[in-house]
Amino acid sequence: MSYMIGIDVGTSGVKTLVVSETGEIVAQATAEYPLYHPKVGWAEQDPEDWWEGTLSTLREIGTKLGKNASRVKAIGLSGQMHGSVFLDKSGNVLRPAILWCDVRTADQCRYITEKVGREELIRHTSNPALEGFTAPKIVWLQQNEPEIYSQVAKVLLPKDYVRYRLTGEIFTEMSDAAGTLLLDVTNRRWSKAVLEALDISPEILPECRESIDACGTLTREVAEHTGLPAGIPVAGGGADNACGATGAGIVKPGRVLSSIGSSGVILVHTDRPQTDPQGKVHTFNHAIPNKWYVMGVIMAAGLSLKWFRDNLGHLEKQMENLTGIDAYDLMSKEAAPTPPGAEGLIFLPYLNGERTPHADAYARGVFFGLNPRHTRGHMIRSVMEGVVYALRDSVEIIRGMGIPVNEVRAIGGGAKSPLWRQMQADIMQLEVATLNIDEGPAFGAALLAGVSAGVYTSVEEAAENTVRIVHTTKPNRDLVGLYDDYYGLFRSLYPALKDRFREAAKLEA
Repeated sequence: MSYMIGIDVGTSGVKTLVVSETGEIVAQATAEYPLYHPKVGWAEQDPEDWWEGTLSTLREIGTKLGKNASRVKAIGLSGQMHGSVFLDKSGNVLRPAILWCDVRTADQCRYITEKVGREELIRHTSNPALEGFTAPKIVWLQQNEPEIYSQVAKVLLPKDYVRYRLTGEIFTEMSDAAGTLLLDVTNRRWSKAVLEALDISPEILPECRESIDACGTLTREVAEHTGLPAGIPVAGGGADNACGATGAGIVKPGRVLSSIGSSGVILVHTDRPQTDPQGKVHTFNHAIPNKWYVMGVIMAAGLSLKWFRDNLGHLEKQMENLTGIDAYDLMSKEAAPTPPGAEGLIFLPYLNGERTPHADAYARGVFFGLNPRHTRGHMIRSVMEGVVYALRDSVEIIRGMGIPVNEVRAIGGGAKSPLWRQMQADIMQLEVATLNIDEGPAFGAALLAGVSAGVYTSVEEAAENTVRIVHTTKPNRDLVGLYDDYYGLFRSLYPALKDRFREAAKLEA
């Protein structure tokens, strides 16, 4: 029985899985690391923390496997997108990595749009300039820390830095490169036009391969520290969303991933590059060679419910401590008797600004329609419904592009909650499936490693052999009109408040 290792370098920690060729989880380990906010709107991490976390999980995995470590055929990597690791010519990190959730680059996004042109930028990279992407971070370094920029020899994405430490080799792959705003997503190569317009040397970018390509082997030094065999191939892997989609079987047209974690994602597979001319949703390269995906992202999905739990759910947190029942389950139980639509209470989940469809860092969370009848149950339900309304925005844009949307596969917190699954089915009017696997990007990275090692002949085969639907939630057709009306009201609120959000930001400054 062959094993594959999948490593996901996330924002809060690293997760490492050992997966058998039939899809069973043989062993797993996690390690957390800190996130730093040196200034308002900044988000940074120390790449050494990623490496130490990865090394500790691999040591734990090596101990758990023992003699069975010889069964490991390949390692795959997944990681948070867009982050920038700046290396000097000796391979040393020059400064803390700037992350996907860092919004310091608003001026640089405007600069990029002016230099390249909005339509040209979307034509070349399939995406507009957004604060989270990598190119604005490089331009920020050019403009704000020129003494460091002058020393930059390579810019790596988070998972690719970890691969560098595992193998000594510097590569990236298509799905993660697509999130830099420097890749010609359609033609699968670095965009000469964008690089020239921004005065970025192509020499600082790594060679770009496919997700299933071997990109080095495990060094003897790492093998000695972990108990794994030296020389294990390390595959290109993929961006977290591409690997998450792979691990959920989003490998055919019509299948849609709905992921409610801290952020929220709607992602659909496409056989050809399809770009929204307004740039409201992203088009990126899939982890499957010569395939793509279209994705919408909301910034505060599960984070909105966490905010409510942490600030208004003290009773549930106390009950969790006393009974062991999860506070989120208690909150769902309180919200469940509330009628669909929360009797007119609507929540805008824009706590961290919003990406899809508004691309507005100034947007903020709102409870709209509060009246004396509303209870905590109404508020909890409105938060959960508001997140799904926001996800439906992406579904509607994707449908408008002519891309088939037939079946939703839910992962993350939105898959674990029966109430949230039913809301997704009812508000989107689609069947929502849950899967035998809910291990996210690390599982997808392991499947990609399996393809790289020849355990599977293709990514599609890997997913079809390991991922199965275990439950389907059907939409309540009687709620179509009700939820369409409330969704229409939800959509009308942001345009009415857009200018007010900016005014409020000025008062906060």
